[in-house]
Amino acid sequence: MFARDRLSPGLLAVLSFLAAVGPFATDMYLASFTSIAADLGAAPSSVQLTLTAFLIGMGLGQLLLGPLSDQCGRRPVLVIALAVFAASSIAMVFAPNIAVFVALRAVQGISGSAGVVVSRAIAVDLTQGADAIRAISLIAMFVGLGPLLAPPVGGAILTLGDWRAVLATLAAIATAMFALALILVPESLPREHRTSSGVRTALRGFGKLLANRRFLLLSCVFGLGFGSMMAYISASPFVGQAVLGMPPLLYSLAFAAGAFAMILANLTNARLAGTVPATRMLLIGSGLSLAAGATLTTAALTDALSPPLFIVCAFALTGGTGLIMSNASALALSLAETSRGAGSALLGASQFAVGGLASPLVGAWGEHTALPMSLFVLTATTLGGIGALLYRRGA
Repeated sequence: MFARDRLSPGLLAVLSFLAAVGPFATDMYLASFTSIAADLGAAPSSVQLTLTAFLIGMGLGQLLLGPLSDQCGRRPVLVIALAVFAASSIAMVFAPNIAVFVALRAVQGISGSAGVVVSRAIAVDLTQGADAIRAISLIAMFVGLGPLLAPPVGGAILTLGDWRAVLATLAAIATAMFALALILVPESLPREHRTSSGVRTALRGFGKLLANRRFLLLSCVFGLGFGSMMAYISASPFVGQAVLGMPPLLYSLAFAAGAFAMILANLTNARLAGTVPATRMLLIGSGLSLAAGATLTTAALTDALSPPLFIVCAFALTGGTGLIMSNASALALSLAETSRGAGSALLGASQFAVGGLASPLVGAWGEHTALPMSLFVLTATTLGGIGALLYRRGA
């Protein structure tokens, strides 16, 4: 079953759903950490290791499955990997101890990475130019919404049941993803366009892309953009409620503002594709995120941070991140014409590498100051802005 150079709205919706698997599975069970530790008799650090195992699996899985999809085709890699993801998600509901839990999370991360890396490659296989930017914008919107929506969804389920109910919901989502991939996702990479098999071929593909300075810059900009948003997401419960004293409803509105900004940014980007150059939209996104980081840091240093200012900064940061991720990924994959799976893998690896650093770093100074979060956001957005400027100048 081959797609005939056409990305239908229905297929794009399916790919967007599949691409959200990583961020959603990362954050959906965060509110359950305390319950998991108590029920399994595990130390909090051991429960934290389940998140680390998943993130490492997501990073390594993309580096493995991206090139494999260049060699074997998109569909078989996606379907088999999502079958393993669904099976491991179901098994995780019945995990008897923390060691099994950690092992299953690693398997889940490796297999679930296919949803991110292969979906992005399929979208670019079937589009070009402005259409590619529109497709990547919509996929990036779902990827960005995952970390924003997963924690409150997981928290809501936890109020109705226990942590296993949260994992059962994730298992149901994983099973639906596998079914959609099996039934609706076609092959988008004809045999004549596939690379030769073997580890050396994959390594050469990675080496060629990393030797391309423009691709490398865009990968760094992409990862730094996602990392700045993850710093906000991981620290916002403490900053919003412990530092600023925001009641639950107001804090929920702050999170909703971020989700709305992500949707608005990507829909705007999709609408302007072909009219406004992707490079310019990338710079606009970098500017918005940098302004948010600078404002947060200044306010934290001067004790001027307030709930309204925090919400405005969250809106600017997540909106800017939406523009950064969609345009950086579209521009980067346009440079990886013969190895889009490998290119998508490197983008994903940069995303989870920087995003994985965000949570421990912003929490290193305790839970009663906004400064660690604001400094991480400022550093990431500054470096990302420099990378975007260097790319524009043709470095």
